[in-house]
Amino acid sequence: MLIGDVARESGVSARMLRHYESLGLVRPTGRTDSGYREYSSEDIRRIFHIESLRSLGLSLREVGRALDDPGFRPSELVEDLIRQTRERIAAETELLTRLRRIGAAEPADWEYVLQIVALLQALGSQNAATRQRAALSAVEDIPGSVEALVEAVLRETDPNVAGALRWALAHTGDGGLALLAEGLGSPVAEVRKRAVQSIVEIPNGEATALLRDALTDPDVVVRRYAALALGVRGVAAAVPTLIDMVVEETNDVDAADALSALASDPALADQIATGLVDCLAHNAVESSARRRLTQALADIPGATTSRALADLSHDEDRAVALTATYILGIRDAR
Repeated sequence: MLIGDVARESGVSARMLRHYESLGLVRPTGRTDSGYREYSSEDIRRIFHIESLRSLGLSLREVGRALDDPGFRPSELVEDLIRQTRERIAAETELLTRLRRIGAAEPADWEYVLQIVALLQALGSQNAATRQRAALSAVEDIPGSVEALVEAVLRETDPNVAGALRWALAHTGDGGLALLAEGLGSPVAEVRKRAVQSIVEIPNGEATALLRDALTDPDVVVRRYAALALGVRGVAAAVPTLIDMVVEETNDVDAADALSALASDPALADQIATGLVDCLAHNAVESSARRRLTQALADIPGATTSRALADLSHDEDRAVALTATYILGIRDAR
C-alpha cells in the first residue's frame, strides 16, 4: 500500500508518516518499481500501535521504546502517565475555576480582569505572607473577591492567613454564606471546620441558622466551634454541647463563659443548672470534671444552682466541696 493510501486508511498524514520513518518508528518494508514507499499489513498494524500509544500521552521516544525494547515494563510508565495526567487535570481545573471567577464578576474592562487575576494568583501563592496580604487587600472593591476568598479559606492551612481570610469575608457583606454553606456539606471534616470558623465571624441570622445546622455535624470539632458561637448569640440548642466541653476539658473556660451568657435568660438558667447538676450526679464523671462543672455553676443564677451548690458543699470530694462553698460565699455576699 502506498503512502497516500496508508494516510487515508489510518488518518495519519503523509507528512507524519515520513516523520515516523525518519525517527525509525516505522519503515515501509518495500518499494515499488518506481521507488515509492510501500507499506505491508504489518507496517500498517505498527502505525495503529503507534497511534494507540500516543493517545495515552506517550512521547514518540517512549512509543519507540515500548514497541522495540524487549525489557520494557509498561507498569512504571503507566504510573508516570497517571501522575502527569492528574497534574494536568489539576492545572486545567484551576484554570477553569479562575475563568469562572472572572466570568462571574462580569468585568467591565481589562483592568478589572487583571485585578481578579492578580488576586487569584496571590491567594494561590506558596508564600503565606503573600496570601495574607492578598486576603487583607481583597476587601477593596474587586469583583469576584468573595468567591475567591471562600475558596481560599476552605483550603487554607496557615492559621494567620486563615484569620485574615475570615476577617476579609466578614467585611464583604454576606460573607459568601451561600458558598460557605456548601463548605459545610463537604465530606471532608477539615473543610467543614474551616467553613464553620468563617461563619462564626458573620453576625447575622442566616449565619446563626447555619451554625444551628452545624450542631448536628458528625465531627465533634465542628460542633464545638458552632456551639461556642451560638452560646454568645443566645441560642439554647448549644447548651448540651457546651456542657460536654466543660466535662471533656475542651475550651472549657470559653464554654463556661458561653453558658454564663446564655444564663442571662432566666428560663435558660434553670435548664443550664439542671444540665450541669445531672452531669455531676453521673458516676462515670471524673473528679477533675466534677470540679469544672462546679466552677461552671458559679455564674449561673437561680434557685436550682443555689440548691445544687449547697449540696455540693458537702461533697465527698474535698476539692468539689471547697469550690462549692467558696462560690456560695461569693453569691451570698452579692
